[in-house]
Amino acid sequence: MKRVYNFSAGPSMLPLEVLQRAAAEMTDARGTGQSVMEMSHRSKDFKPIIDHAEAMLRKLMGIPNNYKVLFLQGGASLQFAMVPLNLAPPVDGKKRKATYVDTGIWASKAAEEASKYVEVRVAASSKDRAYTYIPAAPAPDPEDAYYHITLNNTIVGTRWTTLPDTGNVPLVADISSCILSEPLDVSRFGVLYAGAQKNLGPAGVTVVIVREDLIQKVPDWVPTMLRYEIHAKEGSMYNTPPCYGIYMIGLVLDWMEAQGGLEVIYKRNQEKAALLYNYLDSSSFFRSPVEKRDRSLMNVPFVHGDPDVEARFVQEAAAAGLVNLAGHRLVGGMRASIYNAMPIEGVQALIDFMKEFEAKNRGH
Repeated sequence: MKRVYNFSAGPSMLPLEVLQRAAAEMTDARGTGQSVMEMSHRSKDFKPIIDHAEAMLRKLMGIPNNYKVLFLQGGASLQFAMVPLNLAPPVDGKKRKATYVDTGIWASKAAEEASKYVEVRVAASSKDRAYTYIPAAPAPDPEDAYYHITLNNTIVGTRWTTLPDTGNVPLVADISSCILSEPLDVSRFGVLYAGAQKNLGPAGVTVVIVREDLIQKVPDWVPTMLRYEIHAKEGSMYNTPPCYGIYMIGLVLDWMEAQGGLEVIYKRNQEKAALLYNYLDSSSFFRSPVEKRDRSLMNVPFVHGDPDVEARFVQEAAAAGLVNLAGHRLVGGMRASIYNAMPIEGVQALIDFMKEFEAKNRGH
């Protein structure tokens, strides 16, 4: 069997042990004589699977009892609309207010989509320096229905290390690319949401963690499938959920617990990131464009400066079994996403290849 080191920003690599367990259970999951792909979502066989995924998520993240955990679809992108529609739906055609901090392309998209439903105030932005830092976060407007941030910025490789103080205004965060990468005080937030395809499992599931008091009855014109109240009431089973993806999340969470839990995962992520950033900071060939204090643990962009050299690096790295290292199409360069499933051996293999490539191409 040949396995590459997959540095994709998402869908990302999954732990080999998880894939092997899923393969072993593909045609007969837990003695049921059927695959999870074949199970009715309302069957006695599937209910323990979704209940287990929720229980493990609550355990590993320390989710308080007054929060609902929803397994939805549509990716984080659908949450760009669901958040304002559920927390601040327009009343009699009048928009309510919400504050957004613009720290990257996905944060910008979230604000743009929300502006259809709420009066968006972009309180701070790091666009002036190509999103290479996290700006100071102003206080919320007292009339804000919520305050939105993107906790980790997948494309540009920045992360919030200090949460904004929003007082009584609910803090909402997109945590798609950093969920379960380090401890997080869920009680500081009103809503957390994350696409699964980076640290949780395969693409197709979106996890939403929402404080119960924020789940309200919304106007009749809001589509049924976009209402938190409906999904919370129906236990994420108003319609057929992405059953197999939820099953895979449960396996990933089991794997995390077997590793020693979130503290062990966090320490490992710190070690991986430090290894790569230390090399980049010592190199005269590659560099990290991100301010040191705001660097992501999960997504590490780096550049050379010559697009031809960068394209050759990506191509040769792929041939060496280090795949998906091209930067996002909107920013170029290179990017190594080193999510929970990436072993430290993969990061070291990347560094060894970078050193070799640098030695061969120095002077270019």
